[in-house]
Amino acid sequence: MKTRRIAATLALMTPLATVAEPTLEHVVVSATQQDTGSLELPLSIALVNREDLLTVLHVHANEVFQRVPGAWISRGNGQESLTALRSPVLTGPGSCGAFFMAADGISLRAPGFCNVNQLFDANTEQAERIEVLKGPSTALYGSGAMHGLVNVITPAPTEQLFHRIAAEAGPHDYRRGRYQVSNSIGRHGFMLAANAASDGGYKRSSGFDQYKGNLRHRYDGDGFALDSILAITDLDQETAGFITGFEAYEDSDRKKENPNPEAYRKADSQRFQSTLTLPVDDFSRLVFTPYWRNNDMEFLQHFLPWQPVERNGHESFGLNSKYYREGSWLTSVSGIDLETTDGWLEETQEEPFSPNQPAGVHYDYQVDALLAAAWTQLSWNLARQLMLNAGARFEYTEYDYDNRTGDGPACEPSASACRFFRPADREDDFDNWSVNVGALWDLMPGHALFLRAARGFRAPQTTELYRLQGNQAQADLDSESLDSVELGGRGSYRGFSYEVGLYYYEKDDVIFQDANRFNVSGASTLHYGLDLGLRWQLTDTVDLALDASLARHEYDSDIELLGSSGSIKGNHIDTAPEHFGSARVGWNFLPRFRGELEWVHMGEYYLEPDNRHEYDGHDVFNLRVTGAWRQFDFGIRATNITDQDYAERADFGFGSYRYFVGEPRSYYFEVGYRLSP
Repeated sequence: MKTRRIAATLALMTPLATVAEPTLEHVVVSATQQDTGSLELPLSIALVNREDLLTVLHVHANEVFQRVPGAWISRGNGQESLTALRSPVLTGPGSCGAFFMAADGISLRAPGFCNVNQLFDANTEQAERIEVLKGPSTALYGSGAMHGLVNVITPAPTEQLFHRIAAEAGPHDYRRGRYQVSNSIGRHGFMLAANAASDGGYKRSSGFDQYKGNLRHRYDGDGFALDSILAITDLDQETAGFITGFEAYEDSDRKKENPNPEAYRKADSQRFQSTLTLPVDDFSRLVFTPYWRNNDMEFLQHFLPWQPVERNGHESFGLNSKYYREGSWLTSVSGIDLETTDGWLEETQEEPFSPNQPAGVHYDYQVDALLAAAWTQLSWNLARQLMLNAGARFEYTEYDYDNRTGDGPACEPSASACRFFRPADREDDFDNWSVNVGALWDLMPGHALFLRAARGFRAPQTTELYRLQGNQAQADLDSESLDSVELGGRGSYRGFSYEVGLYYYEKDDVIFQDANRFNVSGASTLHYGLDLGLRWQLTDTVDLALDASLARHEYDSDIELLGSSGSIKGNHIDTAPEHFGSARVGWNFLPRFRGELEWVHMGEYYLEPDNRHEYDGHDVFNLRVTGAWRQFDFGIRATNITDQDYAERADFGFGSYRYFVGEPRSYYFEVGYRLSP
């Protein structure tokens, strides 16, 4: 029980600690990457580990998140994506605020300045692991940690020299190179991981060039430890747009069609953080993490007929501070988080489209943002088989908005219904609370049951407040909140392990765009379902895995959305399949050689709030073989081996079915060389 208490507290104390796999047995790693024992928490948690990442060798994050029950990273063109985590695939300018996307515990983008594609700001390709916490998070995380947390962990320095270089080739002139080196000398440890990829694109006039790198340094001093990380990403992408027409993805003459050859996206990010750990005594420590973040992006909004160009960015400075203490029956971690951000957005249009979508500047504004939070998370051992966990967080968010162009409509006075409205300078602030309480029972050795209730929140995003349409002069928005109840269990017995979570969410004050194109609060939605993760070591060489989600996501208020024909209460939320998941069979057929056959299932889903248009779903099969011989290793992948016609994402907009086409059967090959003891 003491081991569990220490491990649980470490997991709460630091964002660099591990989150559980969907099995009961796993390793908890501290900031110095030392094994601290088994972790059990009253949370629904999942892990994509290093072995998964080296097996999948993903080109897009969608491929690895298929191993997380309840998660769907919907794949757009190139590296673009939309997220679903016990939720619909959320779209719109502020939808990304429902998820806390982080690397090494620091949000990839500042609160209030999220982007739906923000996962390409993390080096998932060379991560040590990807941690996923489903539902409202613990008190450590604030605005955005409603539907879940994704945390990408950078590899730590190795104790001995490790070198690896790899080259990969695939279809459509796809090329990727990886390099990683790590070592420790005396009190210093370092790790460098970098990769570069170039893709000619399956569709015409598409493709991307992408570069990512992480540098990590660890210093173990006398009475303190310092762990620093520098992360850099750069993406230059030609973006192919939707193809339109009912089931157009089945038309072989149209699958490579690109109606938007002029579309592009450029994005770069830089992040630096340094974690200082100071032991106070044998039972407590202080942890300080100052950080700096910078993000810039430019892209053509090809999904709009008038095709404006958006440029946005922000620079942040922050400090996370924590105090951890372990007692004989009570452990605690408390902290204060501070962050200041300078953000901006510009939208311009080169050619006139109509009087309501004129050429010129649509928006040009700057927002200075401040975030301050205080929180505490506690864990009690009430009995030998019972642990109680509870926490609370108060967070204050302030926006100081400066309109750098003319106030009011962006159109001439003669325009009948101008699409763009620039509000006058203003200040907005939001106070939010999140709470959580959970209990975990050891039913018997190797099996545990947990019950948890929690509230999460997100403050409005700056684009929801200041990027207005129609004649809306001001958006008076409230923070969204999500109340959750979950019953779950995990366990293992003789090579079989499971994790199951049954959840019910009520989300209130949902921000949406009404029939007048106004950004308003007040909608309610319901989300309930079951996540299931199973692992079975069938024989010494054969193993099975299943990750499945059964859920319903529905509108729960009498509202009319933009594009709906009336009240949609009780309707399914669009792009919210009731069932999806994946299953795998693995075969270790030779020493250091492994094959894996994967089945990816996507159920049918509606494409708009009226539930009149639908995508039928699909089933795709992938085959992977990995192996090693002496200092060489390799990976061979065949994706969509049955050459299924399918859509990675479907929707209905501007009066037409629209699809991102799934690629046909494709082959990839990687060979690597390792220099290590």
